[in-house]
Amino acid sequence: MNESDREPIVTIALLAALADGQARPEEKARLEESLARLGVTSLDGVAAQVAAGKVTITDVASRLSGDDARRLAYETAVVVCNTDGPANEAETRFLAELRAALGLGAGAVSGVEQQARLAAGAPVLPTDVHTGAPPSVAGLDEFIQQQAIIAGALELLPEGLANLAILPLQLRMVYQIGQRHGQQLDANQIRDLAGTLGIGAAAQVLEGAVRKLFGGLTKGLLGGMIGGVAGVAAGAAVTFGTTYALGHVAKQYYAQGRSLSADDLRSLFARFQEEAKALFPRVQSQVQAQARSLNLQSLLGSLR
Repeated sequence: MNESDREPIVTIALLAALADGQARPEEKARLEESLARLGVTSLDGVAAQVAAGKVTITDVASRLSGDDARRLAYETAVVVCNTDGPANEAETRFLAELRAALGLGAGAVSGVEQQARLAAGAPVLPTDVHTGAPPSVAGLDEFIQQQAIIAGALELLPEGLANLAILPLQLRMVYQIGQRHGQQLDANQIRDLAGTLGIGAAAQVLEGAVRKLFGGLTKGLLGGMIGGVAGVAAGAAVTFGTTYALGHVAKQYYAQGRSLSADDLRSLFARFQEEAKALFPRVQSQVQAQARSLNLQSLLGSLR
């Protein structure tokens, strides 16, 4: 794989993010922001070409340099399609078409598909009422910071599947914060709060997966070793900041009985993101230590 593979792989990841045809304008805006951070600024152009039938999976696949790049492109698409739960019918059709265009046999990629489905099956809310009491109000700040550290550590893991654990971890954190404040929440309410703050599942996963690919040399999304620590570490900082800000916004929102407006929520989110930027250098070593000790399969199991 080489630098010329960057654009087609990012394009395939974008096609995967849009494969279900359900992306709202806000989600497309978040995808555009994520791609801009990756050095890609042509989302509107690509989307328009796709709508006009000028970009096909076959055309994009033909631009990849070799077998490694084709497999990495497919693994990236699988991860993106399983972002917000297991791939739906439209996404499954897209993956089958992509697999054929890339010349990959079903047997050769069944492992990555199965692992992605299992990872994507993590419920947003705990299904076991005995999962433990939520943190005390006094302990919420420490709890939020620890969840942000774990989320940041997931960005440092070489497995692309690690990115699928970030959103369930963030939403579970919000649920526990609301629970401590006596709020009875369902999954849709929590997702709506995240959406109001501009936290998009597809955008987060696409950005993390692509950053891991091009942060340095890689042997594969599902277990390879990645170099280019600076690029991946930047992703850890972004995810730490997003999780930290989401947690503190949720804390204030539920403490005030969900009375804050959408503008108030977004203003708070921006403020806490700035706070997280200042904090990250002081906790970066903890994020790195967490990544060294974090067992992805165990974490995914606990989320399920």
